[in-house]
Amino acid sequence: MNRSPLSILVVEDHPTIARQIVAFLEGLRWQTDHAATGALAIDLALRETYDVVLLDLNLPDIDGLEVCRAIKARAPRNVPVLMLTARDAFEDKARGFHGGADDYVTKPFDLRELALRCEALARRGRLHVDRQLCIGRLTLDLRDRRALCNGMPVPLTHAGFTLLARLAAAHPSAVSRSALMHELWGANPPDSDALKSHIYALRKQLELVAAAPAIVTIPQLGYRLDLAQAADV
Repeated sequence: MNRSPLSILVVEDHPTIARQIVAFLEGLRWQTDHAATGALAIDLALRETYDVVLLDLNLPDIDGLEVCRAIKARAPRNVPVLMLTARDAFEDKARGFHGGADDYVTKPFDLRELALRCEALARRGRLHVDRQLCIGRLTLDLRDRRALCNGMPVPLTHAGFTLLARLAAAHPSAVSRSALMHELWGANPPDSDALKSHIYALRKQLELVAAAPAIVTIPQLGYRLDLAQAADV
């Protein structure tokens, strides 16, 4: 069965379980990040863009429900959260859903089912994404893959529109280089610095119609969409 690659944040403090989940998902050629603490999970969820967060309830520093609430309240987009826990009482499940969880799996679980649930949550999340993104003078038609800036069409390559849509979806937050590379090439990015070339071309196209630089480089992280500031690649 062919699966579209997903980007997953695995929040699990048990090293063996975490390794099993990450190895299985990476075997599907999905991109995974791992956090063993609630604090790191929140930090990653606010900086990166994930299709699904797999969140263990029992974490060493912050209760999983608090982590879920923080991600739902502060993340730049509504990322689905799949709770992982050994608690199987109805009251525990109710607390999870009331805390913002989108789905719930009790341990032990079948990794194949976990992947299916991730795919279902990712599809559900994408159905609720607006077909049009408007940020200041920039408008993106996600269905027809067209971009307008100051009412003028922006001629973009397929890669250019893909990058611009990802940056616009995360706005005003930055998107890491690794996330952008995964967006373009999945689990098989080129060895060359092709991302930098695509960003350079996208920036030049936007400058032609925006009359100002529109993509800011964030050192040690990635890029951010900003029609009011300038930065060099």
